[in-house]
Amino acid sequence: IFIEDLKEEFVRDFVFPMFRANTIYEGYYLLGTSIARPLIAKRQIEIAHLTGADAVAHGATGKGNDQVRFEFGYYCCDPNIKVIAPWRQWELTSRHSLIEYARKNNINVPLDKVNEPPYSIDANLLHISYEGKSLEDPYVEPDYTMLSRSLTPELASSIPEYIEITFEQGDPIAINDIPLSPANLLHQLNKIGGKHGIGIVDIVENRYIGIKSRGIYETPGGTILLHAHRAIESITLDRESAHLKDEIMPKYAKLIY
Repeated sequence: IFIEDLKEEFVRDFVFPMFRANTIYEGYYLLGTSIARPLIAKRQIEIAHLTGADAVAHGATGKGNDQVRFEFGYYCCDPNIKVIAPWRQWELTSRHSLIEYARKNNINVPLDKVNEPPYSIDANLLHISYEGKSLEDPYVEPDYTMLSRSLTPELASSIPEYIEITFEQGDPIAINDIPLSPANLLHQLNKIGGKHGIGIVDIVENRYIGIKSRGIYETPGGTILLHAHRAIESITLDRESAHLKDEIMPKYAKLIY
């Protein structure tokens, strides 16, 4: 079993390069889940090579984006790797069939789901997403008590807070003149943004495979970085470069998504 801390690599090599392009999908989504998958796939392939494995697996269903993200990542790193996708390839087409498979193979699965939240949660250092179940009806307002990283604007601090972010070659390196590692910098911005109600979005997005999906996202630190970086570029980029960048960005966002 490999359990590794990849936070610094995640922010340094994936999040920061994405924000250099001011990347945002369909006007709201800062790609918090999307940008995490390539690193997971990359490390899976590295571990497969390290251990002599000839296959890797993921738990994504056949309806979501992650199946595409993981498998593109796998084949990019190793075109010859075998991919096992149980939800697509095996006869685990429903929760019932999964529980039955576990029962036959003496795998303990808790059947009492009463205390589970009525939505799925995906979290990393850049964002937290809430999707599915009770959130699938866009007419239904979410219960914002589910938020774990941010306060809603109604509950957020009423006292303004000024911060100074130092950029070097397009990447943030310090907050209020205090140098921080990439992961620590994003962590601090999450804390600052969260208490001020920054970066909460409720959207219906177009998935890669064509279906629509409603999601609630918390991205406090990323939202601060996006606006700070755009402010820097409003001074440093000429008009044509800025306009060309805004024209290309949606295509780049679609590729990451």
